[in-house]
Amino acid sequence: MAHSYTLPEGIRHLRADKALALAFPEHSRTALQRAFDAGRVTLRGAAIKRDQSVAGGDVLEFSFPDVVAAELKGVDIPLDVLFEDKHMLAVNKASGMIVHPGAATGEDTLVHALLSHCADSLSGIGGVERPGIVHRLDKETTGVIVVAKSDRAHRALADQFATRTLKKEYLALVAGAPGLLSGTIDRAISRHPTHRHRMTIGEGGKPARTSWERVEAFGDIAALMRCQIFTGRTHQIRVHLKSLGHPILGDPLYGWKEDERLSKQPQRVMLHAEHLVLAHPISGKELDLRAPLPKDFQDMIKVLRKAAKPVAPVVPPPRKRDADKVADRGWRR
Repeated sequence: MAHSYTLPEGIRHLRADKALALAFPEHSRTALQRAFDAGRVTLRGAAIKRDQSVAGGDVLEFSFPDVVAAELKGVDIPLDVLFEDKHMLAVNKASGMIVHPGAATGEDTLVHALLSHCADSLSGIGGVERPGIVHRLDKETTGVIVVAKSDRAHRALADQFATRTLKKEYLALVAGAPGLLSGTIDRAISRHPTHRHRMTIGEGGKPARTSWERVEAFGDIAALMRCQIFTGRTHQIRVHLKSLGHPILGDPLYGWKEDERLSKQPQRVMLHAEHLVLAHPISGKELDLRAPLPKDFQDMIKVLRKAAKPVAPVVPPPRKRDADKVADRGWRR
């Protein structure tokens, strides 16, 4: 479908790509870039580049190239859908599911499941390898993740994550119990200089801020923490809680070690994206999304409560001779 746009009078110099982005906010910058790269944007009949200067009265004609179907194929994997309409959906991601495919992944990623669930309609949104994806959760982290179904929704959701206008809350089980009931960690995060798969706190990193509150303490063994993040750095909560001296249970990468006081050890990083509040990308209506705790998280809380419960001392019954003496003293009274 061909489009025609006449720049308003009064504009002297404006980049062609910016002019179209301002005039057609329903199309993503990525889609418009594809049109320029394919020679589908013309001025007076000649194809122009993205950075060409245009002015008032100029008429830009453009069309979008056909979207090349993603090489990825949908796989029928059950999804726990928390919300869905024609613009977006929200999923309660399961532990062990990788969000998008990579060199070492199989056909069991969230993207594969989404392509099947949405009947391959996501193939051109957000790129071939990440169709519809606007944010991510680590492989072992469970909870709320949102997905766009159109370029317009993708752009609006991505803007909310970039400008940090949404609210993100996580629940974590950590080793030990903080002495304070709440606090804020405001420390920059960067990639570890020698262990490239890890993040660390140090100078030169990107600003990162996490607020936390202690929801429940299990003696001095562990605690349930609620964390709100105001930035979205890689491994942010894991790194910040380690810096507090309380690594997340099941996270040996950031300092957790097995505790012999527990009858069962955690089998994954005990982190859950429990609550996400954002504006609907099209209507602007507030969406308050919550993901219930997965069974393994609930089971771990039961193990911790049992381990922290004080055990009453076992008092042996009195020997028969002692019992007779007690009875005899009582009779004499």
